[in-house]
Amino acid sequence: MSKSSKDLGNNRFRESFGRYFEEFEVGHVYDGKATEFGKNLVNSTFTVSVMVGMSVSDISQKAIANLGWTDIVLPHPLFVGDTLYAESEVLETRLSESRKNAGIVTVKTIGKNQNGDVVASFKRSALVPTKGNAVDDKIDY
Repeated sequence: MSKSSKDLGNNRFRESFGRYFEEFEVGHVYDGKATEFGKNLVNSTFTVSVMVGMSVSDISQKAIANLGWTDIVLPHPLFVGDTLYAESEVLETRLSESRKNAGIVTVKTIGKNQNGDVVASFKRSALVPTKGNAVDDKIDY
């Protein structure tokens, strides 16, 4: 496998990984990266993204914008083959000061594996329209 660093100047470098065509040989097997747990991990940013996706229909389907994510915690690994469950609790709601037809909803989402172990949690805020002011309220669906 090729590994190199390109000097971008001003003490900045860009790593380059991967294989060129000439480095592949028929019969070679590339095994997943070993971890201290003895099995493959799910990338934690992917886990958080899936949890956000799982909560869209309940929390942000009508959102004007996601305003941010805070307090991201990853207390337990999620492994390839695990089942991910997520639930969101509403922590705060308030009308927007800058948009009279919308409010800000803040939730805490917790992700657990099939054994009930918390694998990730985060807080998320979204700008959500009030009734009668969503896009689908304004057009004929």
